[in-house]
Amino acid sequence: MVNIIVLATTNTHKVIEFQKLMGDFQVEIRSLADFGPLPPVIEDGETFDENAYKKAYHTAKVLGLPAIADDSGLVVEVLGGQPGVHSARYAGSSAGDDDNVDKLLEEMDGFNNRTAYFQCTVSIAVPSGPALTYEAKCPGTITSERRGEGGFGYDPVFYHEGLGKTFAQATMEEKNTVSHRGRVMQEIASESEKILEWLKLRLEEEKPEKPDHNQFLDNDWSSQ
Repeated sequence: MVNIIVLATTNTHKVIEFQKLMGDFQVEIRSLADFGPLPPVIEDGETFDENAYKKAYHTAKVLGLPAIADDSGLVVEVLGGQPGVHSARYAGSSAGDDDNVDKLLEEMDGFNNRTAYFQCTVSIAVPSGPALTYEAKCPGTITSERRGEGGFGYDPVFYHEGLGKTFAQATMEEKNTVSHRGRVMQEIASESEKILEWLKLRLEEEKPEKPDHNQFLDNDWSSQ
């Protein structure tokens, strides 16, 4: 049986979103905060897929439990795809959300084309390495100033036409219906039974083989 799946993140905002979106999973959902300090994983992949897998596999291997990780980011057309995989550290390795948003608004100053999209890639891995991958995108535009007090990351400047507001102005329920993470988790939730069965089979394969006691019968110990 699959009893626990670990969310490979320490981001409390992501934990809340994931736990809410994974409510249909008949397993216990934990995060890295439920465990002691773990060796860090270096997110040096060139794509969201590579980074999501690295985090999921690293966590699964260290803890010996199936793990789920996402790599998400903002892709802006006129910036050549930036911030992309560097979204969380766009303004520097120690930058916070406000710093990243400030840099984005500065970089986009004077551009009329403000088309962008959020992308989320989720990897579900087992300790031996195999993983499932899910991906979704959410189109939008970048506003010229912050709007709203909710959300996190680039939410205050990401305007979604369908909602008629920025993600920071939307409730979590509204955001989850259209967001990149919400859409990918909806797909995962719809396949939860298949995913749990896949995890069960992979974990069964990883169990160490029991010693074959019959091998000792090949020797005639009584003659010695």
